[in-house]
Amino acid sequence: MMDEIKALRKRVLELLHYGGDGNPQSIFSALDILWVLYDQILGITPENYKNPDRNFFVLSKGQAIPGLLAVLERQGFFDTSELNGICSFDSRFSVQADRIKIKGPIETSGGSLGHGLPMAVGIALASKITRSPSKVYTLVGDGEFNEGTMWESALLAGHKKLNNLHIIVDDNDSIGKMIDMGNLGEKLETFGFKTSYIDGHDPVQIKKALKTKSENQPMVTIAKTIRGYGSKTLMEDNRWFHKAPDKDELNTLCKEVEYFAKSDVSYN
Repeated sequence: MMDEIKALRKRVLELLHYGGDGNPQSIFSALDILWVLYDQILGITPENYKNPDRNFFVLSKGQAIPGLLAVLERQGFFDTSELNGICSFDSRFSVQADRIKIKGPIETSGGSLGHGLPMAVGIALASKITRSPSKVYTLVGDGEFNEGTMWESALLAGHKKLNNLHIIVDDNDSIGKMIDMGNLGEKLETFGFKTSYIDGHDPVQIKKALKTKSENQPMVTIAKTIRGYGSKTLMEDNRWFHKAPDKDELNTLCKEVEYFAKSDVSYN
């Protein structure tokens, strides 16, 4: 699986290079989670993604859209030659998703943060009303919890006991640079959530957490991650928060990805 994820990281770098835009640090912190979701959890395929009783995935942290596109390409949803045209004038692909243009397994359009969770809660509530077996997963950034819509949605999910909803928080310490939120998991527990904590770069822990079931509570997994994980440069140089690699940088970063080892990283 590590080879698959390394290949995805290199593909993301290619897409940002082709598109001339993107947030590689944010994408790399979320990529392990995205891959496990589509490879082992969701069961969404090019053949069944229109089934109304499918599982749903909502990517709320819109900066990670190129990562999602790379995962979907690897799962057979998109043609490589078309995706290479990302951000060109007539392309349906960009670093923020437009689900109307893409007309594929993208549930929400990218844009302002804090909107994906409300949509996921709506889908989960609708599934309860229609007695659908669907489960709804949404990946949010920790920084999104600066938005009031996040807490309003969490309050409703807890009140309605939406046990078909699972939030994954990409906790790469974005919020800690702006405001001291305290223990996010404990706060969500008071809203009625069942909470777990994992290493967001460990596929085994990710899979175990996302397969956890709840009888009468929505679930949230706080996934501790590192911005730019998988590349020494991206982890250490914050100029890469919003930057696309040129040709030379692309080659350098891809080599870093190839030789990266988890043992090289220490969590603070």
